[in-house]
Amino acid sequence: MDKRPVALLLPLTGERAQLGLSMQRAAMLAESDAKLMFALDTAGTATGASAAATQALKRGAAMILGPLTSWEASAAAGAVAGKVPVIAFTNNASAQGSGAFVFGLTPTQTTTAVLRYARSRGVRSVTVVGDGTAWSNAASEAAVKAQGDLGLDIRAIAVTAGKPLPAAGDAPDAVLIPGSGDAVLAAARGLKDTGVQLLGTVQALDNRPSALAALEGAWIAAPDPAAFGSFSADYEARIGGSPGAIAALAYDAARVAKTLRDANRLDRAGLLGTDSFACVTGPVRFRADGSCSRDLAILLAGSDGYRSVATSRGA
Repeated sequence: MDKRPVALLLPLTGERAQLGLSMQRAAMLAESDAKLMFALDTAGTATGASAAATQALKRGAAMILGPLTSWEASAAAGAVAGKVPVIAFTNNASAQGSGAFVFGLTPTQTTTAVLRYARSRGVRSVTVVGDGTAWSNAASEAAVKAQGDLGLDIRAIAVTAGKPLPAAGDAPDAVLIPGSGDAVLAAARGLKDTGVQLLGTVQALDNRPSALAALEGAWIAAPDPAAFGSFSADYEARIGGSPGAIAALAYDAARVAKTLRDANRLDRAGLLGTDSFACVTGPVRFRADGSCSRDLAILLAGSDGYRSVATSRGA
């Protein structure tokens, strides 16, 4: 077994310190031996991330888990200069260009997953309704780019809170609402009883009764709630409180490192040469370009919550 340590780069001070602490605790559920994993503070800045990455190398880290944001990830990867793999928690694909692996759940992953499932169920035309957020914009762009590969006719429009849904021409088979919030929920309510299938990404998950009523019948691409529920229950029992999806990423990354350590393959070759890593956020395979292929569940929204009806592989 490889005894070299793994470094965890997190914002342990600054405005994201609470999140960083939650992520550190989640990672320690997967690797409790302090000799095999240590945490370094990035303070949530690029400068802090670069300094932390440099310190990680000095301490003999074989792999870096984190940092959190794309600017921190780029700085850390630049400091490391390819000496060890950097598994960043960002969902911003721009970090790939720095040499970091983008481990966060990306708009492209969830969008292509739900569109692929919709296509398998007979959907041919989709209108993407964006709300102007960065996630929604990225999802809309990914949907339009993927239409040829998926065999779909896709159009993208935007909604604004308090204003009616823009005209989109002939009624599509489905409407994808990648974002969240009141504007998109209002659009969802407007589709009720029209016969148009509602699609969503992980951002649309909302357990408020009013939201569930609006989203009822929707197909949503997200991590399997059963897997996340098991992790959440373990976190609550051993640490207390409820972890979020970003804490689950830290837990998954620590499990990836542990899997490679046990196989004596704690390096880039091991990371790329492993077919799949079991993760709470969906089974993952790492690609040489810094992206990840992730299996996601397709959830059916109902008045009592969400249930998995299929798996979309390799998003």
